[in-house]
Amino acid sequence: MTKSLCPICFKPLDAEVFDEDGKILIKKTCDEHGEFVNTYWSDDKLYNRVKQFEPTITSVENPSVEKFGDCPNNCGLCEDHETSTVLGLIDVTNRCNLRCPVCFANAAVSGRLYEPTQDEIREMLRNLRNLKPHPTPAIQYAGGEPTVRKDLVELVAMAKEEGFTHVQIATNGLRLARKENFAKELKDAGLNTVYLAFDGVTPEPYINNRGKNLLPQKIQAIENCRKAGLGVVLVPTLIKGVNDQQIGEIIKFAFDHRENVYGVNFQPVSFSGRTPASQVEEQRITIPDFVNEIAKQTHGDVNVDDFYPPSSVEPFARFIGALEGESPGVTLNCNQHCGIATYVFMEETEGKNTLNNLIPITKFIDVEGLFELLDKYSDKLEKGGFGIKKRVEASAVKNLPKLINTDEVPEGLDIKKILLNVFTKRSYDALGEFSKDAMLISCMHFMDPFNFDEDRVKKCIIHYATPDGRIIPFCTMNSMYRESVEEEFSTPLKEDKN
Repeated sequence: MTKSLCPICFKPLDAEVFDEDGKILIKKTCDEHGEFVNTYWSDDKLYNRVKQFEPTITSVENPSVEKFGDCPNNCGLCEDHETSTVLGLIDVTNRCNLRCPVCFANAAVSGRLYEPTQDEIREMLRNLRNLKPHPTPAIQYAGGEPTVRKDLVELVAMAKEEGFTHVQIATNGLRLARKENFAKELKDAGLNTVYLAFDGVTPEPYINNRGKNLLPQKIQAIENCRKAGLGVVLVPTLIKGVNDQQIGEIIKFAFDHRENVYGVNFQPVSFSGRTPASQVEEQRITIPDFVNEIAKQTHGDVNVDDFYPPSSVEPFARFIGALEGESPGVTLNCNQHCGIATYVFMEETEGKNTLNNLIPITKFIDVEGLFELLDKYSDKLEKGGFGIKKRVEASAVKNLPKLINTDEVPEGLDIKKILLNVFTKRSYDALGEFSKDAMLISCMHFMDPFNFDEDRVKKCIIHYATPDGRIIPFCTMNSMYRESVEEEFSTPLKEDKN
């Protein structure tokens, strides 16, 4: 049992998550609008395998709002929220140089301009950094399209000034493609990553999702970022029948551009008020649909069991914290059903990248054995004892290599050395060496009012900061609060002559 929302009136409702015919469904009934039954996860076996990686709870010590009524009323964060903010989001504008039918925010449709001032943005940054016990380490500027702001370079520098270690922008890439030195300006200001909307490797998905063929501009944006030494993560919005058949080719494209493309984060489209209830089920793509499609399109090189939820990597943070003699900092402790990911390597065949030579990390590392070993070491370190740190490090040197299948390690990857340097010397340069050769393939399935689950919301780690001082979980913001926030802090839209 959980709480959900009526997708018509957004009233909080009692809901049941249950197993039926091999699927996980969510059901709720609104007194006014009737019963809704929607797919939560399309595969109960994968749902239950992932379920074992239940995250820890790291509530904030200084919530911004008081709790009243049923969740998600009065989001902001309240005392009931069970995670810290790992990635903060700030919508710096709702203007855009496109009018995409799948977008959350669009000034042209609302008729109002939402564009916080630099002073307001600085205050939102500080609200995220002031969270206790863990200040937010990463920030993403979003929108709308953040690059339509003429002061975006200044905003990136501002985020670095306020102490964020990682700064990224979510963009359609059009300005990065048109203005060659823009990527360098952003890089010089401190930008770490471009989160680039990238819907496919042919014109058709762009025409459907964005209204025009943007593939040439996407390729040019990636090239301009490469010249500037700026990392890119591709972000395809997956829509059934539109681009789900291109998942494998998008991964191949990423490897073809791996000099500066570090990952692909697939995001199945969420239905926040734009799709009739009768059409949601036929268009829905869930996380199991995604991983099964990858297995199919990579000819079994990357399989369902190669993927793990973000919460599975908590043993890494716990071990490093115990080794350093301090509590773990912010960690990926979102609800285990929010997303899934794996690292994949590709070996070239006759100088070409194909989908027949992908090597997931699980093929040469006993991942779950590694998790168990790190938890065992953390238990010992936290218990203490004479020379415990030296003894654990010596044990790691002996036992970590046993988790490696040397016959399957990609050519040129010294994974034994990397693991030992990371876990015994805390060498993050070694971690960078690993990620340089790997491609992070992930899927975040953001919720909408149809599949909204309070249990997931309470463990959300991606939060919007708003001008009124609140910090609102991603799925709640886009399901309930976006319209009211933009209404309160916007002005009537004037015609943009630029």
